[in-house]
Amino acid sequence: MTKQLITLADPRSTVAEAYRSLYINLSFADQKQSLHKLLATSAGPGEGKSATLANLAVVAAQMGQRVVLVDCDLRRPQQHELFGLRNDKGLTSLVASKEAATSALQAIADVPGLQVLPSGPLPASPSQVLAARRLDEILAELAAQADLVLLDAPPAAAVADASVLATKADGVLLVINAGQTKRDHARRAKEALDKVNAPILGVVLNNVTSET
Repeated sequence: MTKQLITLADPRSTVAEAYRSLYINLSFADQKQSLHKLLATSAGPGEGKSATLANLAVVAAQMGQRVVLVDCDLRRPQQHELFGLRNDKGLTSLVASKEAATSALQAIADVPGLQVLPSGPLPASPSQVLAARRLDEILAELAAQADLVLLDAPPAAAVADASVLATKADGVLLVINAGQTKRDHARRAKEALDKVNAPILGVVLNNVTSET
């Protein structure tokens, strides 16, 4: 596991506490329906959305939830690297087969209750894979046995993948970087999500300093 998993590396830090607060806030974000499937995306690459979702997954599991973290970023997947997992089998393998979704899940020994479904081998056409009806079946199977399914999506301003996935989620989290994200990129990401009526629950601002 990498140092980016601050909720494990330094659970008493202010950053780890911020993730716990984020989870609690999301739990009460929409009182009209329960938050069962949450998607995280960003405006552009390298803004920390994968690490944000990984830490959120750890916190949710530590609070007693049965969590499945699915790496749907089929362009630059990060979850297997963050958790130190193999990636020879994952989401793409399941989409191309009739295997049970549970067959590709990997449990995280240090975090009881957390399982990760890595991306699997990268496909030639990520958008086609994510639009497949088989993906809906996989997500439904995972949702049936988990309290919370977290979906790691590619940047929303760059490709259409996040917009496709957002229609399958109960809520969307937009992650931006205080020291990197350009305002027009963040605006384009939100506009792309708005076009599919994505249920945006909020924005996570990474890399904040006292001078930001």
